[in-house]
Amino acid sequence: MKLVTYLNNNNPKLGIIVNNLIFDVNAQNNALPNNMLTLLNQEERGMDALRELERNIKEGKIVENGISFSQAHLLAPVPQPTSCRDGYAFRQHVAAARRNRGVPMIPEFDSYPIMYFTNHNAVQGPGEVWCMPDHFQKLDFELEVAAIIGKKGRNISADKADAYIAGYTIMNDMSARTLQMEEMLLNLGPAKGKDFSTVIGPYMITPDELESYKVPAKAEHVGNNYNLDMKCWVNGIEVSSGNVADMDWTFAEIIERCAYGVDIFPGDVIGSGTVGTGCFLELNGTGLLNDKNYKVQWLQPNDIVEMEITGLGKLSNTIIAVDTDFSILSKKKPVNA
Repeated sequence: MKLVTYLNNNNPKLGIIVNNLIFDVNAQNNALPNNMLTLLNQEERGMDALRELERNIKEGKIVENGISFSQAHLLAPVPQPTSCRDGYAFRQHVAAARRNRGVPMIPEFDSYPIMYFTNHNAVQGPGEVWCMPDHFQKLDFELEVAAIIGKKGRNISADKADAYIAGYTIMNDMSARTLQMEEMLLNLGPAKGKDFSTVIGPYMITPDELESYKVPAKAEHVGNNYNLDMKCWVNGIEVSSGNVADMDWTFAEIIERCAYGVDIFPGDVIGSGTVGTGCFLELNGTGLLNDKNYKVQWLQPNDIVEMEITGLGKLSNTIIAVDTDFSILSKKKPVNA
């Protein structure tokens, strides 16, 4: 199933996509919820009822017309998720970024999956991404896939963790690199370099829809993995290309670590981390390493960022500058010698 949150008469609604049409779930069956978080908290009971609704629509038992997916005002599939974490699953990205900085690959990458919490209240869907002046100091996209949790759990072993995933979506982990780099000199973060926007969408697809794309996890890893092409365009020019199958750490392994000693909840969003070539930080570093005259690129006002992953649709955002001169970078105090 493909599930969305969209605006209908300015009200957020839970929708199911069938034949490129969105059907209001609650309007078709008032026993079903009208928002994604309530649905996810119903766990399998809610999903089973939705599958029945999907069958009825496909069999022509639902007479109400849906609205065109392409014309709908989409929000994040899970607006204001219960939490938002981001992983570090692609070795290619980590190794390239460290090589470009002239430092060796960190051996601990292969020891355990890592993640951080970002601002779940800044999660948004397709559309405009509003950025402050400081964000434009090396503003970056990050091409990722995300898993959405559909079942509460704690201390979950990786070999059982895929059962806790309700679905997948595209993630653009927006990054203000100057803020990020300054903060992380203090060995804490990322914080303001990340928390202004994390984009997910356009919809959540359930794992059963991706069965035909399954591939083995990498050697000595466990969990589901998928052969899904990942691409990003900026202003119509392809800048990034990778594959979900390149994940070294699987979502199952990341969930195992996330859930150690704490509960994960329906509606939690967990990003994969950036795919290799999946951001300007990496692309610029590689370009300069090979050619000192390489022209670096960062996102600018009115840029259009489009991401596409096989089976997960296309996520489109336009970068908008907030009309202000307020800057926290200008408020830095001088460093004491």
